Amino acid sequence: MNTEIFAQQFLGNSLHNYILFASILIFGLLLKRIFSRLLSSLMFRLFKRLHPDTDPKIFVDLLLRPVELLILFSVLYLSINQLDYPLQEVIFKRTTLVNKLPSVYELTLIQVLDKLFLLFFIIALFWIVLRIIDFMAYVFLYKASLTESKSDDQMVPFIKELSKIITIIFGVFVVLRAVFNLNVATIIAGLGIGGIAVALAAQDTLQNLLGSFTIFADKPFVVGDLVRIDKFEGTIEKVGFRSTLLRTLDKTLVIIPNKKMVDSPLENLSLRNLRRMKFNISLKYDTPADVMLKISKQIETYVNEHDSTSNDTLVTFDSFGESALNIQVLYFIEIVDYNDYMRIRQDINYKIMQIVAENKAEFAFPTQTVYHEYADGKPVKGE
Repeated sequence: MNTEIFAQQFLGNSLHNYILFASILIFGLLLKRIFSRLLSSLMFRLFKRLHPDTDPKIFVDLLLRPVELLILFSVLYLSINQLDYPLQEVIFKRTTLVNKLPSVYELTLIQVLDKLFLLFFIIALFWIVLRIIDFMAYVFLYKASLTESKSDDQMVPFIKELSKIITIIFGVFVVLRAVFNLNVATIIAGLGIGGIAVALAAQDTLQNLLGSFTIFADKPFVVGDLVRIDKFEGTIEKVGFRSTLLRTLDKTLVIIPNKKMVDSPLENLSLRNLRRMKFNISLKYDTPADVMLKISKQIETYVNEHDSTSNDTLVTFDSFGESALNIQVLYFIEIVDYNDYMRIRQDINYKIMQIVAENKAEFAFPTQTVYHEYADGKPVKGE
């Protein structure tokens, strides 16, 4: 009696088929998150040797969504395949002549669903591969941060992007061959012919791509270097395929094409070992010569004895200005970091002000003296 109930047909399918369909679907949807975490944890064991101290949660979180999507498609595919009707119904039919004989091509609903699920499976699998590349890049970037060289810090993101682009292109070819039954070799040959037109249309993109390879080959700078190019000055944050990211001193992000980074004059400020400071101190004209000499020697002695400056400071009486006596100060700061450089410069400037005040001298400011001559012939001076 029970067997007859399960054998009853509804829309071409037995009750037994519907129960299997519902059971697989509900069971899979309820447990897909658990299965995805379990499968991700098992996969982590294959990559744990890259860096044994890596937190497995990082790997699991990266693969959780794509693995969960793969399990979801698998559950849907298994559940739908428990039904027969109307999946076997012909939805497309075409008759063609092959060697002068009629050939009938039929497409059923189940064939369309098979192709559709195959497409989703391939997308989920390549999504997993892309997330694995992200994890490997994370590990190698951490290892690169432990080394003194900054070249590997710059190389890892570049190789990561290159690997992901190659993976995506390969995935597209797999989809074309497996899902749409296209001849990949013919497509590649066609791209070879059309590649000329594409190259002409994308000259700037190709030039920027070649510029990125030039940057990695010549290494005019690495990530973290302070550079000056055109009107921008800042720290290199990332070198990509098309552009370089530059963080300016104002903390704004400037995106500069790699072609410009290669072709334009670029000053790598991080490679210099000293920062030069050159400026004038303007004192009033009534400052005695011995006081000026004393001020010059005290400034020179203080700057030379400073821990962050070189010992070749030069402080000299430079010129007679229009409204002041100019003392030139020239020294070099050995600290390259911009923030430290500004603090040292500030300390020296305050000390110079103190030395001038201790010697009872005054800084000059632009003034003019005008003489008015009256009828009695006696000039009157005014300022």
